[in-house]
Order: sequence, then C-alpha cells, then structure tokens
Amino acid sequence: MPHLPQIRIPATYMRGGTSKGVFFCLADLPEAAQVPGAARDRLLLRVIGSPDPYGKQTDGMGGGTSSTSKVVILSASTRPGHDVDYLFGQVAIDRAFVDWSGNCGNLTAAVGSFAISNGLVDAARIPRDGLCTVRIWQAQIGKTIVAHVPMTDGQVQETGDFELDGVTFPAAEVAIEFLDPADVGEDGGAMFPTGNLVDDLDVPGVGTLKATLINAGIPTIFVDAAAVGYTGTELQGAINEDAKALAMFETIRAHGAVRMGLIRDVAEAASRQHTPKVAFVAKPATYTASSGKVVDAGEIDLVVRALSMGKLHHAMMGTAAVAIGTAAAVPGTLVNLAAGGGERSAVRFGHPSGTLRVGAEAKQVDGQWTVTRALMSRSARVLMEGHVRVPGGVLEADA
Repeated sequence: MPHLPQIRIPATYMRGGTSKGVFFCLADLPEAAQVPGAARDRLLLRVIGSPDPYGKQTDGMGGGTSSTSKVVILSASTRPGHDVDYLFGQVAIDRAFVDWSGNCGNLTAAVGSFAISNGLVDAARIPRDGLCTVRIWQAQIGKTIVAHVPMTDGQVQETGDFELDGVTFPAAEVAIEFLDPADVGEDGGAMFPTGNLVDDLDVPGVGTLKATLINAGIPTIFVDAAAVGYTGTELQGAINEDAKALAMFETIRAHGAVRMGLIRDVAEAASRQHTPKVAFVAKPATYTASSGKVVDAGEIDLVVRALSMGKLHHAMMGTAAVAIGTAAAVPGTLVNLAAGGGERSAVRFGHPSGTLRVGAEAKQVDGQWTVTRALMSRSARVLMEGHVRVPGGVLEADA
C-alpha cells in the first residue's frame, strides 16, 4: 500500500505569556484548511499531536498541557482600523476536538510580534525604534486588542529584563490593552449575563454557591474558595491529582455555563471545554509558589486559582486575568470583596506561579456595568520557525 509524503507547512512556534502555541499565516495553510471546518480541525489536531490517549502529544508539537496545546491563525485584517485578524484554537489533548469558542490572552502577547515579522502590518506603521502599536481583531469574540510591541533597529525586540511569574527567563515587555472586553455578543449577552453581581448557583452534589458570573475577557465563573473547601493558595497537585475535585469543578462549570446562557443543557459543556472558565478566590494569604518563591499576603490584593480545560492552570490565563481585573473593579462582586471591596482600578493577585497585576476601567451606564478597557503586561518570544510537517492524507475525512 503506497504511503503519501508528509505535508510541509510554514509555521512558527512561539511563547506568549505563560503559554506556547503553533502560529500560522492563513494563506500558508493548505487550501482546504483556509476555511473553518473539519479539514482545518483535522490538520491542526495532527500538528499538535491529538488525540493522544497517553496525554503527552509526543507525535506532535503539543506539550501535554492546556497551556501548550494551542494554535493561532493570523491574516492581514480587512476590518477598518485594524492590522491583523486573529483566530485561536484550543486543542483538546485526549479527544479529537478543537475549541474555537474563545481567546487566549497569553498568546495574544505574541500576535503583534508575529504579525510584524511576517508582513501583516503595513511597513509604514512600523517604527525603527520604540513601540509599534498593532491593532488586533479577535474574530471569535469580536473584540479589538491593542499590542504595544518594542522595536529595535527595525526588528521586533524579544529580549529584555521584564519578568513574568510562570516564565523562567526575562524578556521584553509587551503591553496589551483589551478594548471593551465585556462580551456583549449574541453568544454571551451583557457583562453580567444574569443581571446580578452575585448569584445563588445551584450545583447538584455540591450545593448552592454564591457566584459571580461575568463576561469580560472570557466568560468566567467565580466562587469563594472556602465555599468549595479550599484556601485559594493551592498549587496544581492539590487539584489536578484529585479526581473528585476536578469532577466538582467541572460540574460547577457546566451549571454556571447554563446559567450564563452559553449552553442550553449541562451535557453540552463537554463540547465547550475552553469556555467558560471556573475560578475560586480568597482574601490575601501568604503561600509558597510553584517556583519556591514566597508570596507574602502584604504584596497582593487577593488570591485566585483558575481551571482551564479541566485542570488547574499553572499560572493564570490572560483572558481570565482580564475577568479578574474587571470583576475587581466592580464593587460587590466576589472578586472585589475578596480584594477588600470598594472602587479600584487595578489589582495584584496571587496565582500558583506568583503574582500578576491587571488594571481595568469599569463604569455604570444606564444602570448596567461596562468596562472600557483592561490592561496587563506580558512577554513573547519566537522559539522556532520554519515548517511543521504532518502525514499526507490528514485533510481527508478517513485519515
């Protein structure tokens, strides 16, 4: 039986924030994968190495975690006032599934530099030195994101002394602005989809939990850590090695998704793993981060732990950080109360790898809360560039 040669596709492997992913220019993908659909998903699953019952993605570019099982597709934007259109895919590890329902805030930090380096930004707008402002259209959530990318001698500057907890080595700082990040599209509704800052969420087998349900950055369900038996200072092992805990959080996520109007029935949650996120919060407490660094309660406003793709995240998802900053800016939410209450424009929170500061500008308009922008700093770096290869025939349905 003849075997088809491998397909060779231009690609770049990048770190953005505390995540890694494979970046593509839309025009470089095989024709069948240049449009959304099964052929594109099959190709990207094979690139990453999923589904893998061993959970390692050894035969692909993935790293066996939600933070390293990601793909990005970029193209020059046809939308006025924007430079690049950005699509993000969260690739399931053990299932043949790519979730296109949300954004990755961490990889967003790498979008601007990739766009500049790959000719997707008008050369006339790129300074030789200083900051290049890249206006990104995140097509899935219908939002504008602005990346301020440092340039040196006409090239994207990737090295520097900016330190980001969750990333071992320093790099150049990339400031990110999420404009009007509250999801008001048909998929999610208002920033607080129930109209409440705090809801009573009935979760079978768990009980009735106080919850803040918010659409900002990414749909997120916040609960008090103590209400689910935790302190908010846990590291990954305390949650990810406890099957009962993971099942509890998935149940909370599924019922919260229904309450937010994201799905009609809890059974649909399995096909929407990337969103919503579920997180638990608590007042500041001293703890030792995964790196061994001691995070002092006096350095932070609150502690937050969040789950992504069914597991506790090793640091914090960028989009969830937007949700944290936004919720903290609205007096009366669980996040705001954990941070001490009152009005605030920024918070520094503790996560498993250390701390992160995020700012948000929230206000009430006609009795409804809205957020005009959220800000944070990340870093990004090209790890490898060239071509990725996948076995021939992968685009076919019976591959």
